[in-house]
Amino acid sequence: EVQLVESGGGSVQAGGSLRLSCSASGGRYTNCMGWFRQAPGKEREAVATTYTGGLNKWYSDSVKGRFTLSEDRRKNTIYLQMDNLKLEDTAMYYCAADPAVLSGIQCSTALKLGPGVWGQGTQVTVSS
Repeated sequence: EVQLVESGGGSVQAGGSLRLSCSASGGRYTNCMGWFRQAPGKEREAVATTYTGGLNKWYSDSVKGRFTLSEDRRKNTIYLQMDNLKLEDTAMYYCAADPAVLSGIQCSTALKLGPGVWGQGTQVTVSS
């Protein structure tokens, strides 16, 4: 069974940067992974997704141009570099994966419909 472990959250002032990491272990090798977030009182939303090789990256409009998703597949790890953070980026960030997805084109849609695996979450707090 795949397990996801996130790290890298914290507190930062608006305009600052943070980098989140998510490492997958166990189970089937996971090609399709991504990041979601949930702010207090709001629904969980997709932030960025990627399929092995990085050819099928997707970003939400709210983070496009500020967040960058990268991967180190030797370590089965993805990263979310978050720059120019805004107050509205404050949320619990969750790593997600779907080991059943074997097509890059399907990755983003599959994760949004409901990934197979979630991480425990890491808090990001942006202050003024």
